[in-house]
Amino acid sequence: MTREDVIETIKTATIDVPDIRALFLGGSYGNGMADAFSDIDFVLVAQDGATDAISEVWRKAVGQTGTIVLWWDRKTVPVLINAITTDWTRTDVLILKEDQLAQYAQNMLIPLFDHDGLFERLPDKLPEAAPQIGKWRYQFEDFIRILGLLHLAVGREEYINGVLGIFHLRNYLVELLIAQTNAPNRGGVLHLNRLLTEEQKDLLTSLPPPRPERDAMIAAHLAYAQAYLPRARRMADRLGVDWPEDFEAATWAQLKTALSITRPY
Repeated sequence: MTREDVIETIKTATIDVPDIRALFLGGSYGNGMADAFSDIDFVLVAQDGATDAISEVWRKAVGQTGTIVLWWDRKTVPVLINAITTDWTRTDVLILKEDQLAQYAQNMLIPLFDHDGLFERLPDKLPEAAPQIGKWRYQFEDFIRILGLLHLAVGREEYINGVLGIFHLRNYLVELLIAQTNAPNRGGVLHLNRLLTEEQKDLLTSLPPPRPERDAMIAAHLAYAQAYLPRARRMADRLGVDWPEDFEAATWAQLKTALSITRPY
């Protein structure tokens, strides 16, 4: 069954259910950026929201597109159902009440049916969100905290844990690089290629891989620190976030005392 067939089958199975007032395509299908690997995101508006009755209707609708092999019914988010069928078609649905649709704009959705004209009441696009100052302050501090734990990992010879620390540093670096490009329509975690510049991709691929060995672990921590911290300082300046000077200085002092490490930038 093609993706178009899946969408049409689910639309047909739900359009006459009295409690379902509207069904939209969201995610990459809603904003026109879907590719052959995209999951199909739906936004469903139900009079009473994400009830068990609506869940059962949705399961029957998805079941008409193929045998369901994974079914997460409101496990991770109270209004979200995830499903995968045997051919690995992935469908997600957010089940909202009418007032909850206000978090969307017209450029984020494609109507499949809309009994009450809800789509026309939405703005063309949402206003640009203000920077999340608290989030960035936490990430700057946590990067330095994880970097500082290097002396503990080396002292205990906890090289496996040290590798896990490198993954955390990498995630923070990726998050920072994405914020620098300010790319629209971020999408899910598997859309990194379209969010980064070629220069940023070169940076990430040039960094040493995490290996559970003492020297490799130290080298990777320092490489990520050199890549992240100067960029993070510039972003902090732009956002008006006070840089944790004392914490960073104490961290480098501890690493120098414990491991004879000096700041690499």
